[in-house]
Amino acid sequence: MLQRIELPGRLNDRPVPDSLRGMIHDLHQRIETFQDRWDVPQVEQFVAADYELVYQTLDWIRESQLLIGNRFVEWGCGFATVTVIADMLGFDAIGIESEATLIEQGRKTISDWWQPLRQTATDTGTESASGGNPSGGNPSGGNPSGGNPSGTPTSQSPVGQSAPPELFRGNFLPSGADDLADDPTLPSLGHDVPPAYRSIGLDLDDFAVVYSYPWPGEDEFHESVFAEHAAPGAILVQFAGPNDTRAWRRLANESNRANSTY
Repeated sequence: MLQRIELPGRLNDRPVPDSLRGMIHDLHQRIETFQDRWDVPQVEQFVAADYELVYQTLDWIRESQLLIGNRFVEWGCGFATVTVIADMLGFDAIGIESEATLIEQGRKTISDWWQPLRQTATDTGTESASGGNPSGGNPSGGNPSGGNPSGTPTSQSPVGQSAPPELFRGNFLPSGADDLADDPTLPSLGHDVPPAYRSIGLDLDDFAVVYSYPWPGEDEFHESVFAEHAAPGAILVQFAGPNDTRAWRRLANESNRANSTY
């Protein structure tokens, strides 16, 4: 079962560091240039999110919510903007992307912006998120050792990791997740690559926070996949469109197919 996390009404009033605004401006220009190229196949399923609002949402989550661990994964990371933002906030972040050309773009984002944003986080204390609980917490049956519901301790990188985030090419859907879809034409089902989790060496239930940007009509599918495969206590953050981010916590339950509560 998923429990809706009520986000504050004035979330977009939270401050955004100038260096992050600079990265977002740069990325919008890069994305526009990428999408206007005629000499490479277009990636139809790539659309930019409101990255400032995503930052404000993740910053609030980090500050105010109990977390079962520090691992963060971005589903369909594209230019890896949210992966870098999560790293800036102190998460042990990785991105999963099925398109090789977008993996290249994401690695360029990391190469260009990881060091400046980490320096900003260090200077301002952004990465510490003093109000949150990055090292533990056990809400709703979660596991403070890293999000593994089996209770087996898993290794955790400390907040403020010294290495840049990694990107993995593959499908963000775990094995068997396709069976949760009511519509076989959903865009998330169209990636002819194996799940990335074996390459990562982790399962979806090893992550404390998952971020997704579902296409219209597939948000419930993403929620179902998260409810089925994530660890109890883990949090799903979605960008759902202009001025619209959402968050859910996965609760412990005995059902194999979760129901969302609003």
